[in-house]
Amino acid sequence: MSHAPYDEEEALLNRGFSYVAGIDEVGRGPLAGPVVAGVVILPPRPQGPWLDGIRDSKAITAAQRERSYDAITENAWASATGEASALEIDEIGIVPATALAMRRALDSLALMPQFLLIDAFPLPDIDIPQKAIVKGDALCLSIAAASIIAKVTRDRIMKEIDKDYPEYGFAGHKGYGSAEHIRRIETLGPCPVHRYSFAPIRHSGHSR
Repeated sequence: MSHAPYDEEEALLNRGFSYVAGIDEVGRGPLAGPVVAGVVILPPRPQGPWLDGIRDSKAITAAQRERSYDAITENAWASATGEASALEIDEIGIVPATALAMRRALDSLALMPQFLLIDAFPLPDIDIPQKAIVKGDALCLSIAAASIIAKVTRDRIMKEIDKDYPEYGFAGHKGYGSAEHIRRIETLGPCPVHRYSFAPIRHSGHSR
């Protein structure tokens, strides 16, 4: 099994950056639950079978993500996650909440990155050199690793939320707007972990 390219990190390593962090988010689009960011600093020029399968988290199975999560957290120089809740998303909007989750992940990191590689959009108000890469989770190994730990962490959170609100089926759809999830919202109304600022909940007349 292949893994995402290491070209971006290699170029930065050759420029003298040893602590290069990949950062990515999961959960911008769901109707419920937090947005979660992952950040990973890989060892320079990593090698070994543990790298197999580290690519865009959307392109691998849940079982593969779990295996890669363990490999990443065991072999990375540093890794961390951060989240912003559904309430925070409603209060400040999904874009600022995503940036908040990323900053929280960085604050939890054991090492201070010298450079950030970020999927898609730059991170504002942070004093670390950075580069935003469109489709970075497919094109950059560090971002792919970050996407995996973010996805696994968020899926685990949604499974825990499911224990509190089993009638919504969060363990299955993970808060995304599946037909079954929307049907349950229409039948039961939203619960506290739903994003009231998101359609269709916003149009349903419900408020916190």
